[in-house]
Amino acid sequence: MSNSPSVLTELLQALPNLRAQTYFKSSLTALSHAMEDQVLAESTAGNPLIIAAFQRERFYRQEAHRYRRIADKSSQVYVLSAPETEFKHNSGIYETIAFTPEDSLAQEWHLIVIGDRYASCLICRERPTQDKWDSNRRFEGVWTFDRQVSRVAAQLLLQRILAYRPELQAKIEEATQTWLQPSCTVPPRGIDDNPDPFVQRLITYLQAGQYKLIKANRNLQDKEERERLLNSITGAVRRSLDPEEIMQVAVEKLGQGLGICRCVIYRCSADDTVATINHEFLGSGVGSIKGYPWPLKDNPLFQEVVVLKEAIAIDNIDRDPRLGEPEPSTGEVKTLVKSCAILSWMLVPIFYRERLLGMMEFHHCGPAPTEWEDDALTLVEGVATQIGVALIQAESYANLQELNEQLAALDRTRSNLVAITGHELRTPLSTIQVCLESLATEPDMPQELRQVMLNTALEDAERMRKLVQDFLTLSQLESGRVEWNAEPISLEECVELSLSHIRAHNRGQEVPVIVNQVNGETPMVEADGEWLVELLTKLLDNAIKFTPTNGRISIAVDRPNPSQLEVTITDTGRGIEPNRLETVFDRFYQEEGALRRSRGGTGIGLAICRQIVSGWGGEIWAASDGKNHGTQFHFTVPIVMPENPNLGVEEVAPKKRKATSPRIASRSKKKQKFS
Repeated sequence: MSNSPSVLTELLQALPNLRAQTYFKSSLTALSHAMEDQVLAESTAGNPLIIAAFQRERFYRQEAHRYRRIADKSSQVYVLSAPETEFKHNSGIYETIAFTPEDSLAQEWHLIVIGDRYASCLICRERPTQDKWDSNRRFEGVWTFDRQVSRVAAQLLLQRILAYRPELQAKIEEATQTWLQPSCTVPPRGIDDNPDPFVQRLITYLQAGQYKLIKANRNLQDKEERERLLNSITGAVRRSLDPEEIMQVAVEKLGQGLGICRCVIYRCSADDTVATINHEFLGSGVGSIKGYPWPLKDNPLFQEVVVLKEAIAIDNIDRDPRLGEPEPSTGEVKTLVKSCAILSWMLVPIFYRERLLGMMEFHHCGPAPTEWEDDALTLVEGVATQIGVALIQAESYANLQELNEQLAALDRTRSNLVAITGHELRTPLSTIQVCLESLATEPDMPQELRQVMLNTALEDAERMRKLVQDFLTLSQLESGRVEWNAEPISLEECVELSLSHIRAHNRGQEVPVIVNQVNGETPMVEADGEWLVELLTKLLDNAIKFTPTNGRISIAVDRPNPSQLEVTITDTGRGIEPNRLETVFDRFYQEEGALRRSRGGTGIGLAICRQIVSGWGGEIWAASDGKNHGTQFHFTVPIVMPENPNLGVEEVAPKKRKATSPRIASRSKKKQKFS
């Protein structure tokens, strides 16, 4: 009997006019008790036919006491159940039939009662529910007081009983002859004998109550699910201090939790013209818009959200009046809606204290527009608030990290300043002190030795002056107190002046060969001459410091574009490691360490160079193939553009320049004086 068909299926096939309905377990329990009470209420039993089929033995045990009482009214009582412990075939006070658990009866609930004054049947099959919110057991089946339907149903069940217990054939034939023959007559019954109106109202009430209960449970479950989703998103975003991770976690959890076709989050401000989509969640079969430039300024929906500072939800984008305005004001957005297949649209802003941090958008893309629920809107607004707080926390943390890095850099700067200043000042001071003490205490010192002592003291005094001057210059440049006097000047003359300073400073010393490739054909540049000479001098001095005396230094110029010149100072010195090409421009940077370097200096010369080039909006950088492969320092300087656009740039530069800028000449004289 494991492959036996459903009794409900057989009944519906035998009586095609019947229609199955849905019943809840509580309704079926009430119906069963009403049918059983008909038998128990009869003063004269008349030996009615009762057939009850329970799905499991545990369900039968709950009603066993009722069937012991019913057996007192009739000898034609049959109880069927799938055994679990003690239930088995037995002929006791009533007949018990233990069907196999594989039988279709294990999924069904049947009760048939046929007597002199009544007939009713309940034939149902349990229907598994797909609704995750509904914990009630549901059945589909037929309940009726129709005697003909009851006879057919009883015949089907008696055949099933006979298959399990063939020894009951004589008893079953007696029941068939008594109750199941069409010729059997029934005494007329009065209106008070028909319980149908009362029972029908009772079942209708129970069914309605169950549906209301399911709806209430679903609402509670929805609220619980949304609260759980909100808590999970809040917990996830609060655990991260990375803005990108915060938005990606939020978009994924919202998209999955709400079942949205497309959910996107992007950063923006109220004045932005366009945003870029970097975080999205996609439902099945929905096209990606990641990386899209998303219009904001010409989007009336975005602008309304910014003005109102609240979310907007559009159930049907084709009927929204804001997008019904004529083009071109809405043309770009209409194209966007079409290309992204947006049918329903919701925009939720991410604010923090009146500051717009970003936007969350939700798109339904088909097959038809969808009405946005108020609960969903409330949920995403709550999530937006949490994301806003998390983003501000992430920004604060990033700012704190940056501030800590700046403080650490300042601390390193302070340490380097103390170390370098102490070393660079103490050494010349000690020398000056020794020389002056010797001159003061040795009146009979030979004239030649006295001159040596004097020259040594003067040289170290100049070294100290340059050190203090460099500190003051860097401070002046970094504070922005420099007044830049840009004027058309000759790059060739500036290079010659810087070479003159280098020769004066290194008089009597052996230095590498310096090759000047800048000639008179070079265009005039727009810069402050004094600072340009200072820049060239420091770059050359740096090249000399780290290039052996048998090495070579060259100064070349190139034009990378019509508006700029690129000056390159190349040496054959010890070079720079590639990972330190940017670091060499930091203040107090010393590759060998503050106190272990083989060359003198404060480590602020290149920092001054960077500040000078930044003053006229140029760029400076270093290039090197590594240790012992030399170094190239490049910087850019703007070219003087012609007032007459019909003239070329070359025509601005005269072929021969006789006069030097007065301010540059004055600065040069001062340097010569100190030299």
